[in-house]
Amino acid sequence: MLSKFKRSKYQQPLCYLPKLPQAIDDIQTLYCPKIFRSTLLTLIAQATRRIYLIALYFEKDEAGQNILTALYRAKKQRPKLEICLLVDWHRAQRCRIGDMTGNTNVDWYCQMAEKNEGTIVPIYGVAVNTREALGVLHLKGSIIDDNVIYSGASINDAYLYQHDKYRYDRYQLIKNPALATVMLSYIKQQVLNTGVAQRLDRRNCLNNSDIKSKTRHFRLKLRDIGYQFTNDADNEELAVTPLVGLGKKNPLNNTIDALMCSTQQYLIICIPYFNLPTLLIRNITYLLQNGKQIEIIVGDKTANDFYIPENQPFKMIGTLPYLYEINLRRFFRSLQQYVDIGQLIIRLWKDGNNSYHLKGIWIDDKWQLITGNNLNLRAWHLDLENAILIHDPQYQMQEQRTKELLFIRRHTRVLTHYLDLDNLQQYPNKVQKLIRRMRSIHIDRLINRIL
Repeated sequence: MLSKFKRSKYQQPLCYLPKLPQAIDDIQTLYCPKIFRSTLLTLIAQATRRIYLIALYFEKDEAGQNILTALYRAKKQRPKLEICLLVDWHRAQRCRIGDMTGNTNVDWYCQMAEKNEGTIVPIYGVAVNTREALGVLHLKGSIIDDNVIYSGASINDAYLYQHDKYRYDRYQLIKNPALATVMLSYIKQQVLNTGVAQRLDRRNCLNNSDIKSKTRHFRLKLRDIGYQFTNDADNEELAVTPLVGLGKKNPLNNTIDALMCSTQQYLIICIPYFNLPTLLIRNITYLLQNGKQIEIIVGDKTANDFYIPENQPFKMIGTLPYLYEINLRRFFRSLQQYVDIGQLIIRLWKDGNNSYHLKGIWIDDKWQLITGNNLNLRAWHLDLENAILIHDPQYQMQEQRTKELLFIRRHTRVLTHYLDLDNLQQYPNKVQKLIRRMRSIHIDRLINRIL
């Protein structure tokens, strides 16, 4: 069990974390993707100094077109405006999984640059590893003037609720000049100035082999470098701490571990799919044994963006939601006793044919982690991840926190028994056969690590 001494040991690093003061009037939780889209467009239209948009991918669809058009318009109206887009190098140069069309997002970036000749809106691809399966740029937090608009969302129709289908995420707008400067300095100094970030809006784009050695050096360097800033807040005021990390033993992972272990009353975790690292599962088990209240909100398998309805042609990638459900069922079964007494609450999110991409951690009423980190094995070991930790010792964010959790829980149902989840025998025949083959050669374990 976690003794009082061990809890105190984990609370100390949280107290010693460098923090930046945050005015409560300058932090705003956005509660739906449509508001996120309209806010993003408004900030772009009003920007006077700088716009740095950072996402895993920037899709060639109506939402992507609207955002990129708005950026070109802003640059034409205010030529001195500093604009830059960063996306993952590998993801930008392929179509969506299952899409057999030839044009990629890179083709579209080049077409838009040619269409707006004379107006430069640079789009950079950043390679975190030599292959996409081994690590991607998963940084979040776009900087517009002194605002950080933080969300796990990328830019496409689903994330921005452009039509009648959405992908649900979290969205925070934080006005904080110091925070914006710290996050932007990292992007400029540790990413853009390394030689790995390559322009994707030009036809003479390099290929993977051209930057392979730089990518390896870049990855090694990133393991040892975080956000650089000095402490400017005490532990009695509302404050924010930006965190960044790559690899298993990084400051972000260590802080997540410390956060969980410091729980005194309750812990809430949101994840899009269930594939927690062993350390986090161990922490949850210890907290339950120590009498703490835990709530886990996870997406239903049908709310996973890889889910393929049974009436559509099956593809191998469609097994992923079922593998995640198997993980959840196994975890649920091992801790059923805590569900029975109401100490562990597991909620499954589902809203029609919409998908769920929401992640975050709430500890007691004082700590809140907003992040793009999926809290899975891939995020823990392979991807470049970041987060903003909010410390709220005076409970100033309680109203926003309560409202956001109400919105999140609105489309959830509480599971009372692990049998509420389907087992392998209840899956479609093609899924059953493929999972059995995977298990026979243990490839399901590898898939859990890289997807």
